[in-house]
Amino acid sequence: MAVSGGGSAAGSGGRFLLHLLHFCVLLAGLCRGNSVERKIYIPLNKTAPCVRLLNATHQIGCQSSINGNTGVIHVVEKEEDLKWVLSDGPNPPYMVLLEGVLFTRSLMEKLKGRNNRIAGLAVSLAKPRPTPGYSPSVQCPNDGFGIYSDSYGPEYAHCKDVAWNILGDGLAYEDFSFPIFLLEDENETRVIKQCYQDHNLVQNGSLPTFPLCAMQLFSHMHAVLSTVTCMRRSYIQSTFSINPEIICDPLSDYNVWSLLRPINTSESMASADRVVVAATRLDSRSFFWNVAPGAESAVASFVTQLAAAEALQKVPDVATLPRNVMFVFFQGETFDYIGSSRMVYDMERGKFPVQLDNIDSFVELGQVALRNSLELWMHTDPMSQKNASVRNQVEALLDTVEKSSTGIPTLVLQRPSQSQPLPPSSLQRFLRARNISGVVLTDHSAAFHNHYFESVYDTAENINVSYPKGQSPEEDLNEVTETAKALADVATLLGRTLYQLAGGTNFSDSIQANPQTVTRLLYGFLVRSNNSWFQSFMRHDLRSFLGDGPLQHYIAVSSPTNTTYVVQYALANLTGTVVDLTREQCQDPSKAPSENKDIYEYSWVQGPLDINSTERLPQCVRSTVRLARALSPAFELKQWGSKEYSTWTESRWKDISARIFLIASKELEFITLMVGLGILIFSLVVTYCINAKADVLFMAPREPGSVSY
Repeated sequence: MAVSGGGSAAGSGGRFLLHLLHFCVLLAGLCRGNSVERKIYIPLNKTAPCVRLLNATHQIGCQSSINGNTGVIHVVEKEEDLKWVLSDGPNPPYMVLLEGVLFTRSLMEKLKGRNNRIAGLAVSLAKPRPTPGYSPSVQCPNDGFGIYSDSYGPEYAHCKDVAWNILGDGLAYEDFSFPIFLLEDENETRVIKQCYQDHNLVQNGSLPTFPLCAMQLFSHMHAVLSTVTCMRRSYIQSTFSINPEIICDPLSDYNVWSLLRPINTSESMASADRVVVAATRLDSRSFFWNVAPGAESAVASFVTQLAAAEALQKVPDVATLPRNVMFVFFQGETFDYIGSSRMVYDMERGKFPVQLDNIDSFVELGQVALRNSLELWMHTDPMSQKNASVRNQVEALLDTVEKSSTGIPTLVLQRPSQSQPLPPSSLQRFLRARNISGVVLTDHSAAFHNHYFESVYDTAENINVSYPKGQSPEEDLNEVTETAKALADVATLLGRTLYQLAGGTNFSDSIQANPQTVTRLLYGFLVRSNNSWFQSFMRHDLRSFLGDGPLQHYIAVSSPTNTTYVVQYALANLTGTVVDLTREQCQDPSKAPSENKDIYEYSWVQGPLDINSTERLPQCVRSTVRLARALSPAFELKQWGSKEYSTWTESRWKDISARIFLIASKELEFITLMVGLGILIFSLVVTYCINAKADVLFMAPREPGSVSY
């Protein structure tokens, strides 16, 4: 009986412990939203890191240690504040919060190599933007990968004749051993500064006391040294490992291209067929990953070409022109002409429907949005014109461009000196393969007018795109700005030029680009991509590619990127035709006897809003718009150290994050550690003693003896 009674008591105790455990689990679930971590750390969600990029010879960019870099925050608002960080401050390493106007190469040189005192940088956006200008790119973009070299046009190689980007300080092509983050949200910047003022600011000459406000940045990069090294390691991993760990990826995406008159893309064009190429670039970059607004360096140009394509498509006799017109939007041109070099490579090997020999002439749009006057400059290559035949063709081309400007009073065509080389342009990659009569149209005669080339400040503001206050997003979308009108004039010139180069004679003067189209495109790419017009021509499954802010035009490694998709479907919308096909037929044209997927591309898009509801009316758009791979031939050939083709790769990483918190003094941390160790040792000793004397301390009670009455 006694034993039975003891078992019952143990069972009751076990049930009590079980209920207590369930209660603790429930309590933990209820308190999950108010965790200890959330009480300690304030995450910074609107940041952009500097990441590591590599080419055939070296690495650029930034990274943190594998566990992240932590330092006491110090705000640097003027250069004199650096003295505290570099020498006077008693609590290194420091995490510098740097005002955007101070983020220059000269200041960064002072911080480089001071890892014992510098943990990292957080850079705030300068508002207003730096007035003298700011470009972290180099003065000679894509040097060594264009047509000019020490063996061909040495007097033009390495920008000896013209420094195109005179404000470029090359900061984006330097390597830093500590993390650098851009703070994109002003509210988060204010929180950091308030934390600094509350805890780290020197008061009345006395040093700040603990706890101090600190920041931790995580941006550890897996790749090191060069593309040759990282690709070799990745190749070995993928060859011999069951679970390979790839440490870098080639920068790659897709070129967008279309033809004015459809052709069968499953075969090459006949050698007698001639094509006029209209080209521009899609991409840009800045110091920080995926922050590449590229308003003047890319967007204004490809928006102008889109408008020209729309205007030309409306001409009544385009189907009968003697020569075809190909519109090309190259990706990756910022990184040593990835897109154009790949297209030339494919043309030379018969992997593209249009061959190099089919190209009759080449018209490229460079930077065109910052004309200081009515002048638009026509750049040509002096080296290829040493051939008399090419020189005559180029002269005829320039005459055609000038003739096309007649009737456009806002444009005055100018020719730079015949001895001046081409600016950085995709045309250079084609000229490396074949002498082609080509021209590059720009808003600058020599050095760029763009003072924010490849920087975070090359935004809508840089090309004077602004809207009246108080308007709705829909009103802004349809507000025709002065910039839109100016670019529409350039698009009109381009459309008329292409029409005449293609052999047209009847309707040149009637070609007119639509300023409404230009202004909508500028708004979508530079202000708000998630707008009613962009939604109408995108596929339903691509809605997530449109955001509440502007699109960023960095080529990246996951493709197609947002920009590529939007340009593809915008071009299809502007030049294609709505056809009466069901969704199934549109997605599989073989089910429609009259359609041919080798000649056309078909897209089932969301369509315009129904007038009487909020629902959209989906439709099938047929066009000639296609994508072509923009991956450097160096990776096809596995020539990772190539000097002929671009070899840019991007390192992989596992975590990119930033947060702030309060840290205690080293002394308090040491005391806490010692007390913790002491409690641990004491607990172990007590546990050992209790376990050794368990038979005495926890002796089972004896059974009661029999009782006599």
